[in-house]
Amino acid sequence: MMLALMSHTKKYRMDNNIPTTVPELEHWMKEHCFNFNSYSINGNPIYEGLGIEQSGNHFIWYYTERGQKQVLETFNTEAEITAYAFNQIKSDKWAKTHCIGFSADIDKITNLKNTLDLMNIEYFEDQIPYYGIERPVYRVFVLGCDILKTEHLKKKYWTEK
Repeated sequence: MMLALMSHTKKYRMDNNIPTTVPELEHWMKEHCFNFNSYSINGNPIYEGLGIEQSGNHFIWYYTERGQKQVLETFNTEAEITAYAFNQIKSDKWAKTHCIGFSADIDKITNLKNTLDLMNIEYFEDQIPYYGIERPVYRVFVLGCDILKTEHLKKKYWTEK
């Protein structure tokens, strides 16, 4: 079921730093190592998150969860939705994160953090009640293109399924 919440006709400032087409936005995200886990840009599938879709002569910015899409914004041009999505994505702190550690073993996570410190890689961590409040899972995230230097660490430090 799709519900249109707002229709946008306002113009967004376009300059050389802002993509003006959906393929350009996809390229910008890849070039700056943004993740596509929560964004469907140019048709990539996601389980939950935000995306761009063309519907007739309009472009929609939608939220999807469990196969249900909800229209959040409607735009008249590709340039308008691209500028809107660009601003949303670049201001989303999670869009640039990459989880490289996911373990209930705090010693493993401590080892990963020590490894990242030695590599001079910025990271942050959190914990979630994955197995319940008494047995959390610890997560470690790197930002942006640091994933290119640390992707190999997932094999050792991503131990939960």
